[in-house]
Amino acid sequence: MDSEEEILSPCVSDSDVDDKDLWRVEIGEEVKKQLALAGPLTIVGVLRYLTQAVSLMFVGHLGELPLASASMAASFASVTGFSLLIGMGSALDTLCGQAYGAKHYHMLGIHMQRAMSVLLLVSVPLAFIWAKTEHILMNLGQDPYISRGAGRYVWFMMPTLFSCGILQCLVRFLQTQKIVFPVMLISAITTLFHFPTCWILVFKTSLGSAGAALACSISSWINVFLLVLYVKFSPACKQTWTGVSEMNIQDVLSFLRLAVPSASMVCLEFWSFQVLILIAGILPNPQLETSVLSIILTTCAMLFNIYLGIGSAGSIRISNELGAGRPQKAYLAVHAVLILANVFGMLLGSIMFLLRRTWGYLFSNKEEVVKYVASMMPLLATSASLDAIQCALSGIVRGCGWQKIGAIVNLGAYYLVGIPCALLFTFDFGLGGKGLWMGILCALFLQMLCLLVVTLQTNWEQQVIELIFHFGNQ
Repeated sequence: MDSEEEILSPCVSDSDVDDKDLWRVEIGEEVKKQLALAGPLTIVGVLRYLTQAVSLMFVGHLGELPLASASMAASFASVTGFSLLIGMGSALDTLCGQAYGAKHYHMLGIHMQRAMSVLLLVSVPLAFIWAKTEHILMNLGQDPYISRGAGRYVWFMMPTLFSCGILQCLVRFLQTQKIVFPVMLISAITTLFHFPTCWILVFKTSLGSAGAALACSISSWINVFLLVLYVKFSPACKQTWTGVSEMNIQDVLSFLRLAVPSASMVCLEFWSFQVLILIAGILPNPQLETSVLSIILTTCAMLFNIYLGIGSAGSIRISNELGAGRPQKAYLAVHAVLILANVFGMLLGSIMFLLRRTWGYLFSNKEEVVKYVASMMPLLATSASLDAIQCALSGIVRGCGWQKIGAIVNLGAYYLVGIPCALLFTFDFGLGGKGLWMGILCALFLQMLCLLVVTLQTNWEQQVIELIFHFGNQ
């Protein structure tokens, strides 16, 4: 009996150790794969952010009124156009990612063409809204001079509205195939071209601030043109791009069934932050509150672009593995993206906390503003950690095609909890701008918790079975 125990015990122990070691190795390999995707995707996001930021920086040298007008125009364009198109385009994360994993390569090109057709059609009524920017802003009680400048700025940004949808489709078509380095390289070329173009149009022509808007339009279409050339002539897209197909106008409803909740998911979250700016404008010291909140939101947007790369990498890996019929690999990808999100969230959150006393000097020389920013930074550091996990979970949602669930969660988290809490903390408790951001923290925490519960309760084998059934029907 003793000898039996001596023989069996080591066997069980070795098996357990081997399983744990194998799990660590697999997790390590998956993390490496996601980092290889997240790195270039993060750089792409940061480059796009720099393009917008540099445009506003050039305009800022023309004076306060042009800067206020351009900032108002950029906000209006994001709310009424870009957020909707980006949200609808994110449906391709699911459709193209799963089709690529299932080796239905020709479907990627069809999904992309279908999405382009829909987004271009959606852009037409949005263009009519943009054409009335000045009147809309004036009816909302905005300053007439700022409204007029914003209306002119948006007019020159109009071509960007139509390029945005096409660009989103091209990028997602490529990244779901794990073709990310060429996308990064083309974005870098476009950004380098944008800087001198913007400078010339703003300072060396009579366009003034509108020159920055025109430079954004030109840069956006150059980006589209270069990506189209890559898709058409690169051997990497030989199987996935087989030319224009009549199938792109068929089964549009299947795309809309995913695109509408995808857009709702993105817009509901984005619009909630714009509501905060409007609330800040009615606080006792609106200039200070709005300035500080703008600094916090700008910082948050910078961090978000980093987290978005991580979330997109997770979405690609999960959708590919589900499409390939490998539930265990998809589950492994979920673990890996959450590990990366936690590490980067804690790291960047800690950096924000350590820089709390000096961060405000990057945006203002006024001691009042710098001290207020310093008092807000601990809240921002906390939200930075939560936002990293939220971005990873949103990537999981896109990879699995759960956008309807994501839209419902965002509606509840931001509009039934976040904004009411922000109003409560701000006005009833007298916390001012801090109260606004505490409301966002409540929304982020609830959003993260709900999406985490959905993820943990998922039967990954069932997900694959449903996907096989879906492809079988196609």
